[in-house]
Amino acid sequence: MNLPPISVAGAKAALIEQFADPVLRRRATMLWGTRGVGKSSIVRQVAAHFGVPLVDLRLTTIEPVDLRGAIYADDAQQKTVWFPPEFLPGTDSPAGILFLDELTAADQRLQISAYSLILDRRVGHYRLPEGWQIIAAGNASFHGAVCHDMGTALADRMFHFNVQTVIEAFLAYGIDNGFAPEVMAYLRVRPDRLDDTQAQLANDHLVGASPRGWEDVSNVLKSGLSETARRSFVQGRIGAANSAEFFGVLRDLQAGADVLRLLAATRGTETAALLPRTLDGLYGMIYGLVGASTDGTALARAVEIAEQLPDAPTPLPAREGQTLLMELLMQKALAAGLELVILDSAAYRRYTERRRREGLDG
Repeated sequence: MNLPPISVAGAKAALIEQFADPVLRRRATMLWGTRGVGKSSIVRQVAAHFGVPLVDLRLTTIEPVDLRGAIYADDAQQKTVWFPPEFLPGTDSPAGILFLDELTAADQRLQISAYSLILDRRVGHYRLPEGWQIIAAGNASFHGAVCHDMGTALADRMFHFNVQTVIEAFLAYGIDNGFAPEVMAYLRVRPDRLDDTQAQLANDHLVGASPRGWEDVSNVLKSGLSETARRSFVQGRIGAANSAEFFGVLRDLQAGADVLRLLAATRGTETAALLPRTLDGLYGMIYGLVGASTDGTALARAVEIAEQLPDAPTPLPAREGQTLLMELLMQKALAAGLELVILDSAAYRRYTERRRREGLDG
């Protein structure tokens, strides 16, 4: 695909700007990307940003007649007439987004009707209202999904985005949505495991890791399932090899630092004794503290722990970890309106003063 990759956040920002321009809004946009990358989520967020309706059509679940409408005989006109389907937007909704999902996987007869909407903004006697934008999504053949080639005539009528997940964007999404800290820490140190579609295809494996898969793994870890059931569900979601590596690292993550004991410890030697000794443990602690910082008290204590990170008992990238933890805590505080808890804390003032002395704030 001769398209540069664009992140989920980048695609969302571009679509927001496109919708805001009445001229550009009339041109359809196609989102290409592997399964679970977040294409549908992008479109929902753009519609929510503008507060406009979203018509989400999963083209693999409808028949050609569903899109074109039903035909009936009009005795007065002595003609057959098409009744448009009720799910297509009418003139009572002057603006919105029509999302044609799984376009490349749809039955080719259905694609003809969909192409008519994209090319001419009409199908049969139905016309899409002027203020509506069409966004389509699908997979290319190398994404390992069922797909039909898109002709150049259609491709030439659309903007195209090659959407790929960037690990930083996924981790930010995970923090906002309360993902299990273990998943976040694992992917921070092993970002290549976020999506293994190519390895999955090369080895002819049925299942593999994907952003959507890791979200499911997070839900499994946060559930009340037994250890045996958790392993079975994780293995059944991301594959045996990915699961084995994840649970192997999970032991180090859980042994590396006890977040609850750290939060309850006093500042100084008691905290220093509980700081992690391994890289996996360091990131496990970071995302565990962020997840546990649900109120002002826990947040203030997490800032104290972050200040002491350079006191870790073994050589680790503690300073980098400290910066990351402070940034994540501040992001969470800003989202919750608790930023003054950090800014007014003595630990944060000591942290910023130390960075100023060492010339790290320039």
